[in-house]
Amino acid sequence: MSEYVCTRRGFLKAAGASLAALSVPGIPAFAKEQKKSNILFIFADDQCFETLRSLGCDEIETPNLDKLVRNGVTFTHAYNQGGWHGAICVASRTMLNTGRFLWMAREFEPKLKEETKAGRFWSQYMKQAGYDTYMTGKWHVKGIKPEDIFDYVKDVRPGMPNQTPLGYNRPIEGIPDLWKPWDKKNEGYWKGGRHWSEVLADNSVEFLENASKSEKPFFMYLAFNAPHDPRQSPKEYVDKYPLDNVKVPANFLPEYPYKDSIGLGRKQRDERLAPFPRSRYAVKVNRQEYYAIITHMDTQIGRILATLKKTGKADNTYIFFTADHGLAVGHHGLIGKQNMYDHSVRVPLVVNGPGIPKNKKLSMPIYLQDIMPSTLELAGVKKPRQVQFKSLIPLINGKTNNSYDAIYGGYIDLQRMITAGGYKMIYYPKIGKTLLYNLKADPLEMNNLAEDPTYFSRIRKLRRRLKILQKEVGDKFNIEHLPYLGSQAGS
Repeated sequence: MSEYVCTRRGFLKAAGASLAALSVPGIPAFAKEQKKSNILFIFADDQCFETLRSLGCDEIETPNLDKLVRNGVTFTHAYNQGGWHGAICVASRTMLNTGRFLWMAREFEPKLKEETKAGRFWSQYMKQAGYDTYMTGKWHVKGIKPEDIFDYVKDVRPGMPNQTPLGYNRPIEGIPDLWKPWDKKNEGYWKGGRHWSEVLADNSVEFLENASKSEKPFFMYLAFNAPHDPRQSPKEYVDKYPLDNVKVPANFLPEYPYKDSIGLGRKQRDERLAPFPRSRYAVKVNRQEYYAIITHMDTQIGRILATLKKTGKADNTYIFFTADHGLAVGHHGLIGKQNMYDHSVRVPLVVNGPGIPKNKKLSMPIYLQDIMPSTLELAGVKKPRQVQFKSLIPLINGKTNNSYDAIYGGYIDLQRMITAGGYKMIYYPKIGKTLLYNLKADPLEMNNLAEDPTYFSRIRKLRRRLKILQKEVGDKFNIEHLPYLGSQAGS
């Protein structure tokens, strides 16, 4: 995967949304008679940062997402903070829609209905700003119905399409694999007769065609279940990826050595999708199906973007594309997303729209949930006090060089992570294990430096910064009583 160098140009030079009277910092004033820009948010599920051809993966076909990359700004180091249980998507989406950091969002999860009554959800702020709000696809925010906070809602989907027993512990080389991605009798994405990604595109096209007749700006929240398992797609998409052409990740392992101590053993749902120990064959098949469903989703995104252009509203629409978190699919002997490696905490994030520079890549670390306050800024909404994530607009227009000096990660009480200054430290409290990676020299996170005394000072500094980050994100888990972290770091 390529590393990127940040470049900066001007942003939003006299392009159209009616923010003249609002004087939002970083956004130019426009004529009062012009309308606010539309916001189109496209959200994938389980899509790793490395799975776009334009971002370095020469194995995959993603022509429509590649077009977004060419036509806009890509943040190459966008992260999710983690999760409070195995369904990482719940935490990610709760953070996204409330604007709160991980453990603050967890604390407020039982109070989310109170939040909606107070009008504090993302879509509610957009509605208050004069937008028609629309949602289709995966929701997965506990206890909240999209119908209560969006103007228009269609085909709300659960956390994942139904899996089947045949979908687990597969494939095993030499044994016939009875599970096929295109077999509709297994339901999953095929439940209802039409692939859910295609239904989402159908719904989006319908809404865009109706919105073309309205003078009101729109906010569209389009949440694919893809490429979450069961990774199903039509056969012609799977056939695009012959196994001989699918590579096994360079950091492949038959088994992750600490899996049982970090909650990722043989009982963890995601990890049960492939056999233990991992085989290269099983990883290749899983990646084949992963690529296929991403390419199938890309086709549906192309349909949505083509309709947007056809309606004549494309020139006045900001498009944000990202995913709720990544996925291992064979990296480090892991299959799921409940870990602190880049393949699981890092996602693609692309922004297109009026005045957005084209084919520009920014490498400063951000969080994917920064999209929420970015759209509020574009809509002329003053950032609410409880929103902790930061707008991407100042980074895009070059008014600031950095939003965060360190990135936090956490998974229940079994994993903690900090990324700062080009290094990542992962800590496993249950066994007192520290891992340290130089991300510039070792982007695949294969060479643990934590046992080298040369790096003890850096580990101490990262540990101190992690404790500060814990306070910022509401993490009350205490690592003070765990001596191994300090003794290993030479303190």
